[in-house]
Amino acid sequence: MSNYKPYEFAKKLNISVKTLQRWDKAGILKAHRSPTGRRYYTETQYLEYIGQPEKEEKRSVIIYARVSSSGQKDDLKNQISFLREYANAKGIIVDEVVTDIGSGLNFKRKKWNEILTRAQNREISKILIAHKDRFVRFGFEWYQQWLSQYGVEIEIVKNEELSPEKEMVEDLISVIHVFSCRIYGLRKYKGKIKKDEELC
Repeated sequence: MSNYKPYEFAKKLNISVKTLQRWDKAGILKAHRSPTGRRYYTETQYLEYIGQPEKEEKRSVIIYARVSSSGQKDDLKNQISFLREYANAKGIIVDEVVTDIGSGLNFKRKKWNEILTRAQNREISKILIAHKDRFVRFGFEWYQQWLSQYGVEIEIVKNEELSPEKEMVEDLISVIHVFSCRIYGLRKYKGKIKKDEELC
């Protein structure tokens, strides 16, 4: 399914970008927003605009499991096994299992970003995760609310054993390291300003 930038969508509708912006503000044709706040429009909106509603396609239920390093592959298998058992017990038919190896602080995880794109394209109806930090370490509620506007439900099974304390400690150390580097950089920059006579 295609997504369009505002100028692309305006051209497709044969209207100006200013008209599209006005319609967005008035709620006539609301733009979607990406996680970074960029406006975009969908093929579904185009079809609705021309009076040809899109046929409802089957949307996938997926299991998403993540660990921070390749040395935790046993933990990854445990997550998948646990979530499959949960789905079977609830009568949920799982269409796909998606796994990631990477920190929950890493927003560039390839598989995770693919899920977000597919969610925007309304290809997913439900995501099963063992614990909310398996999806993302910080800002889970924001992503949960953002995905809900595309009809995607994140179901958290809340198995604390599948959210290792060691991984959380590693992530916290990573955050501290980033901020300490920034503080050091600011001190260095401040020192350079003091030495620069033209700035004093």
